Amino acid sequence: MKEIVMKFVVLNAVKYGKPNEKAVMGKIMAEMPELRSKAKEVLEIVKECVEEFESLSEEERRKLIEKYSAKSKPKEEKKKGLPPLEGAEKGKVVMRFAPNPNGPPTLGSARGIVVNDEYCKIYEGKFILRFDDTDPRTKRPMIEAYDWYLEDCEWLGARPDEVIYASKRIPIYYEYCEKLLEMEKAYPCFCSKEEFKKFRDAGVECPHRNTSAEEALEIWEKMLNGEFGEGEVVIRIKTDMKHRDPAIRDWVAFRIIYEDHPLVGDEFCVWPTLDFESAIEDHLLGITHIIRGKDLRDSELRQRFIYSYFGWEYPLTKHWGKVSIHEFGKLSTSELKKEIEAGKYDGWDDPRLPTIRALRRRGFRPEAIRKFILSLGVGENDVSVSVKNLYAENRKLIDPIANRYFFVWDPVEIRIEGLEEEVEVRVPLNPTKGGYRKLIGSNRVYICGDDFERLKEGDLIRLKDFCNVRLVDKEKGTFEFEGFELKGVKKGRNIIHWLPKDGVVECVVFGEERWKGFAERNALKDIGNVVQFERFAFCRLESFDEILRAIYTHP
Repeated sequence: MKEIVMKFVVLNAVKYGKPNEKAVMGKIMAEMPELRSKAKEVLEIVKECVEEFESLSEEERRKLIEKYSAKSKPKEEKKKGLPPLEGAEKGKVVMRFAPNPNGPPTLGSARGIVVNDEYCKIYEGKFILRFDDTDPRTKRPMIEAYDWYLEDCEWLGARPDEVIYASKRIPIYYEYCEKLLEMEKAYPCFCSKEEFKKFRDAGVECPHRNTSAEEALEIWEKMLNGEFGEGEVVIRIKTDMKHRDPAIRDWVAFRIIYEDHPLVGDEFCVWPTLDFESAIEDHLLGITHIIRGKDLRDSELRQRFIYSYFGWEYPLTKHWGKVSIHEFGKLSTSELKKEIEAGKYDGWDDPRLPTIRALRRRGFRPEAIRKFILSLGVGENDVSVSVKNLYAENRKLIDPIANRYFFVWDPVEIRIEGLEEEVEVRVPLNPTKGGYRKLIGSNRVYICGDDFERLKEGDLIRLKDFCNVRLVDKEKGTFEFEGFELKGVKKGRNIIHWLPKDGVVECVVFGEERWKGFAERNALKDIGNVVQFERFAFCRLESFDEILRAIYTHP
């Protein structure tokens, strides 16, 4: 940490002659947002490094400057886009994204959708959306989520060439299980989980491993007929009971679950595990390349036994690291579902959630999400990133087209003495595409509570595009009119926005917080669109029914 901080201190000193603690801290937090949670600790190291640097001799400083200046030289710009796909041939690539639809797609899911689709576009291949929905209980599918995935794929520009529902193809998996039982490469196991764990950990075969094919098929038939209880018997794939990784040893391929399924009801009571179903489907669908998390390496090792028994060729596999987004934490659908059910969130499109439905509701553009995801790459290193990167991509797209309006939160009514007449004020609608909207300025207007609280009597401010006023009595909220021309007022915080007493609508903005106030009535022309509430944020105007509802997009 000290090495990193010292680099920023030295570079700051090179640029400005003397290192500045605040400037160094700002640079570190901007470039390494993951350190925000340790700001106090980092600040202490910054102070220590600044003090140390200033105590060095000129020669020692010169050496440090040479060291860090060399490191900070601009590198050659990396080629944008995804790296080449090993062994890929144009027109022959087949890839899949295979979610369990136990909730809608999140930003984590979108990574799988976008990257697989992008590679298929690059190589003119086939993109398959396959629902791996063969767990009717632990990760029970949501019937609505099937359509949500299709809608979000379409919205992200990743329309699948084919859609597969694993739960509708159970008989296919049964056929392959029967073949493995006939080949004595799989067997029915009556051990409890605890009993088998002892055998597995010791690398010893369980008593049922050498069941004959004939007897195994009889037991299998009874399983399908519902003659056994849950947990009484499972089907295991024979692997290597001496394998160095116990997780690979004789893994479960089928288990009994008496639970109706949202899509196929109670048609089946014997369900394949994800590793078995996925192994069979990847072969049947002709998948050429798989991108999966590096934490799923064991899946490939398990599945390769099936491929070996049938003489199949395993797809080329690429593993990538996890992505964590600071502001959202862990992107777990199961955890989000619990929090929604507990009432923490209003639903899957709650603006505070990292679901694609929520981001769509907030007014994000699909192109921005695609660019953000592709910028994360497909390397094996874990990626920690700020959602601000996504904000930046989206801002590039909406800033040139979003109309500007005033929104005054926590409004305070003020009176302007010396201004007797009403004035028509023309305010720019958008600096890029031009245009104006009109407001009527008078001697009674609203300003934000935040702005009013920080003002002191005697302060001169400008009401944006309207007039200059000076605070004369804070208790009464009285200001003195100081003219219409923009002069004598320092820029920055001294220019504030406002709203007339009339011609406004009540407005509530939903986001991490809930902001209440007034918005100019002109904004009602933009219902459904993303606008910029000046000095506040970009927001999507969702609806109007006496109260204008807006959804926070980003700063």
